[in-house]
Amino acid sequence: MDDSKSTQLLTELKEQLVKVANQRDKQAYAELFSYFAPKILNFGNQKLSSQGLAMDLVQETMTTVWTKAHLFDADKGSVTTWVFTIMRNRCFDMLRKVQHNKEDTFGDDIWPVFESPQAEEQEDHILTAKMLKHVDALPPLQRQVVKGIYLQELSQQELSTKLSVPLGTIKSRLRLGLVKLRSILEKHYD
Repeated sequence: MDDSKSTQLLTELKEQLVKVANQRDKQAYAELFSYFAPKILNFGNQKLSSQGLAMDLVQETMTTVWTKAHLFDADKGSVTTWVFTIMRNRCFDMLRKVQHNKEDTFGDDIWPVFESPQAEEQEDHILTAKMLKHVDALPPLQRQVVKGIYLQELSQQELSTKLSVPLGTIKSRLRLGLVKLRSILEKHYD
């Protein structure tokens, strides 16, 4: 891209971001999204090694662009620098969460009790009934996600699509549901 086209593109991106900041212009935001989303997704796929996390990175970055557009200062840098800085920071946050996230541990700690292969069928039926009673005690949205993931064996992405809910929301509901379920189980069975 030659300098005049590059300068023109940066000017257009800046104008769109200003419209988002000042007028909450959805069309301008859509244009920013269509320009930045593929670049963020590509970066996320490289750095996070997961399509789902890369999609989350796009969502979180562009949501921040929408909510914090008023903080953009053209005197401090270009629109691309500002957006890519947000993307990089969100990516670092996500990498830290992945390293410290105990979500999978919660699932492995709880559900082997639920699906115990050593148990006889009668005993397994009783365990299933007890576990379902505790799952049913969860708030409705968390219960829906926990049942979808563990009983219907849907992936988080499949459940997100099925419920028409963002993937990040599914992950949050699952994490909260498992934390509550774990505390219920610890209270009743410790």
